[in-house]
Amino acid sequence: MDFHVNGKMVKAARASVSAEDAGFQHAIGLFETMAAVNGRVFRLQQHLDRLAASAEALGLARELNHATLIEAVEQTLKTNKLDRARLRLTLTPGPVSLLAEPKPAEPTVLVTAAPPTVYDPGYFTDGVGVTVAGPMANPFDPTSGHKTLNYWQRLRTLRQAASLGAGEAVWLNVTNHLASGAVSNLFLVKDGGLLTPFARGEEVPDALPAPVLPGVTRAVVLELAEAADIPVSKRMLSIEDLLGADEVFLTNSSWQVLPVTRIEKKAIGGVGPVTRRLREALLELIENETQAEG
Repeated sequence: MDFHVNGKMVKAARASVSAEDAGFQHAIGLFETMAAVNGRVFRLQQHLDRLAASAEALGLARELNHATLIEAVEQTLKTNKLDRARLRLTLTPGPVSLLAEPKPAEPTVLVTAAPPTVYDPGYFTDGVGVTVAGPMANPFDPTSGHKTLNYWQRLRTLRQAASLGAGEAVWLNVTNHLASGAVSNLFLVKDGGLLTPFARGEEVPDALPAPVLPGVTRAVVLELAEAADIPVSKRMLSIEDLLGADEVFLTNSSWQVLPVTRIEKKAIGGVGPVTRRLREALLELIENETQAEG
């Protein structure tokens, strides 16, 4: 496999960044995980828009060259001759010392590719269980709601969930309201309607910032729900809402729509009609949007 490193394609075994890179030294950086189907990344522009917004908000970069990033992603796919793939675009400020006078530095841009993760089909036909990790999402942390390199706590809770036979860990925020999964966005279905916690940028006036990533797949699911006349409510949700839901599912670029049928030891109804309908609609949309034009 070849990776794209700062404008050049190199063999994975030879791909490297500086030991002084701020991503390695201080976990300063952002990333996007994307799915390619039919040799094209689904909703690439939306991923780059989110990356650019986070880079500006967190002071990593005032603006990004979208054309250069698109070229890097497309070249990675083409060089590796991948029809379906899981890609990761990582952006750091490059070598930056926290102890020295700040100097302009060339950012590090890394694009890696791999075949898509193959999940047990039962995940989608039978659903998965989730654990509740507790109040992990902090609205007072300005990096919350952004896809930063600081993923240790998320991976830790995900591994803890896996050790208990669960597929994901649900995070609460510091007020004990639902936030998201460790690596996914969270949806509930109640009385035929869709419920989801506020994501960053969706807060009501004068509210605390929402420590929830505005997922690209989440946004597509909301589009599909609106097109299907499924009522949608973005609001503060409690653990009681989760336990009392008719259906629960998770979204990200790898799972698309992943049904949840158990919360800790409590069973949720089987994979329900709203979850199935939205998953089928999403898979169809991905296939259609990534077909070659002309």
